Amino acid sequence: MVCSVSGIIGSMITFAFGGWVESLTLLVVAMGIDYVSGITASIKEGKGLNSFFGAWGLARKGMMLLVILLAHRVDVLLELGNVTMGAAIYFYIANEIISIIENYGRIGLPLPDRLRKIIEVLKDKGK
Repeated sequence: MVCSVSGIIGSMITFAFGGWVESLTLLVVAMGIDYVSGITASIKEGKGLNSFFGAWGLARKGMMLLVILLAHRVDVLLELGNVTMGAAIYFYIANEIISIIENYGRIGLPLPDRLRKIIEVLKDKGK
C-alpha cells in the first residue's frame, strides 16, 4: 500500500513539475518559514491566531504551486525546457524571502538598514 501511494505521489509530482528540482525545494522551505514567521508575527502583535487568515495564507501558497504547474505545462507544450517554470519559481522564491524578512521585522528581530530600505523600494514598486 505504501509503495502504491508513493508511486502515485511521484507520478503526480512528475506530471505537475517535470520532476523535483532544488529550486522547488527552496520554494517549499521558504513557504513554510513564511507561514510560521507570519503566525509568530501576528501573535507578537497581539492579533492572535485567525483561522480565516491562516487558511487564506495556505490557499495563496497553493495557488503559487498551481501557477508553477501551469508554467511547467507551458514549457512542455512549447518545448522550452524549464524556462517558464524556472522563472515562476524564482519569482515566488524572491517574494517569499521578502515576506519572511518583513515578518522578522514585525517580530522585532534586528534588520540591517540597507535591507529595510530594499524592502521599502520593492513594496513601492509592487503597488
